[in-house]
Amino acid sequence: MNIEEINRKVMEYSPEISRMEEEIRKVIVGQEYMIRRILVGLLANGHILLEGVPGLAKTLAVRTVAQTIDASFKRLQFTPDLLPADLIGTMIYNQKTIEFEVEKGPIFANFVLADEINRSPAKVQSALLEAMQERQVTISKETHNLPNPFLVMATQNPLEQEGTYPLPEAQVDRFMLKLLVEYPNRDEERDILNRMIRGEEIPVNKVITPQNILKIRELVRDIHMEDKIKEYILDLVFATRNQEKFPNLSDLKDLIECGASPRASIYLAQAAKAHAMLEHRGFVTPDDVKAIGRDVLRHRIILTYEAEAEQKSQEYIVNRLFDEIEVP
Repeated sequence: MNIEEINRKVMEYSPEISRMEEEIRKVIVGQEYMIRRILVGLLANGHILLEGVPGLAKTLAVRTVAQTIDASFKRLQFTPDLLPADLIGTMIYNQKTIEFEVEKGPIFANFVLADEINRSPAKVQSALLEAMQERQVTISKETHNLPNPFLVMATQNPLEQEGTYPLPEAQVDRFMLKLLVEYPNRDEERDILNRMIRGEEIPVNKVITPQNILKIRELVRDIHMEDKIKEYILDLVFATRNQEKFPNLSDLKDLIECGASPRASIYLAQAAKAHAMLEHRGFVTPDDVKAIGRDVLRHRIILTYEAEAEQKSQEYIVNRLFDEIEVP
């Protein structure tokens, strides 16, 4: 398709996405950043990790997004005593048939909310690895495909809080986006207070089907991206690995132990296309990359002890990348 045809298709599907946003905003006050990024992950077929202190409507936002789609949704509360079988399922013995049968776990849903994912130890978190990457799970010796679409939206509390475990690097890398959810401003919190005092249940309508989500994802893949923007994405990712090739970033060499994987390049391109779709465009601009780039890169950089000693965060490093690398 040429750009004109893509633009026409984008405008054709834009009303459905706008209706989703309207339904979500009936429930969620403010949090524009969080809502838009969840939609980017949904349209780009990328799992999402939301981090923030308790009470910032992370769980409510994910549940509300799922309610706007006519698809199956399961919420998994991660706790220290959770077992992998509690997520993916297990084999049970049927006395009538005298055979073992598969009892599928709650992960067999279109949209899975992994609530407070870092309150379970690594063996439970790792049970999601195969599901998130291959969209399948293995129970006993059998492999079972997960429904399509399949998306994991996880919430976690900051690591400094009591009773949290760090996520394995391999799992963190499977999340397309990591969102840092902030407190609402005073006006937004006043609106939240007024709504909660009334205690009214706000109905959320299902406004889009899973089939249309899949069609929009196909369209997102077709959104045009110039070669110079691909090179910009590669510069951002390679700067996390080879700082010596970027003179303005040479001081970061001692702060980064491990840079972003090739998934970062793929996910950044996909997310930039989805962001362009939300902006009703059939082509990607550098602003799309800059808008979504921090959410794709921040969790893929592993810091050295020196960086921690100097209190330099991933956010500091990612901001330096976008400040110093030339925009096409």
